Amino acid sequence: MKIMVSACLLGEKCKYNGGDNYSEKVIEYISGHEVIPVCPETAGGLPTPRLPCEIVCGEVFDSSGTSRDREFRDGAKKCLELAKAEGADLVILQSRSPSCGVGTIYDGSFSGKLIPGSGVFASLLRENGVRVIDVKDL
Repeated sequence: MKIMVSACLLGEKCKYNGGDNYSEKVIEYISGHEVIPVCPETAGGLPTPRLPCEIVCGEVFDSSGTSRDREFRDGAKKCLELAKAEGADLVILQSRSPSCGVGTIYDGSFSGKLIPGSGVFASLLRENGVRVIDVKDL
């Protein structure tokens, strides 16, 4: 099985604040499988570190109010194409992210409040029939 994984879950320092979301649970789950690490935000040209971003009325903005929607959508498209080219059977994504959140994201107020919804990349994957799960659901 080929499994695409949010790179931050594998320990890559690509999170908005320069950190990662390393998950031992993910490492155990993917053991013995071919792994395809991705970060749609950096794939879209955003630097690390960067200002935090959230989805506001369907568009991605950073905390200064600058639209980062183009970068998020470009990165999501590049990562979707990689998933298709590599034949990913499953994609494991980081919770709550405006790129990778599956089912729950921040509400756009930068206050930490969560709402139902999915990130740009998670939504694009689902629209294209790719199986997606949130790391918290492993």
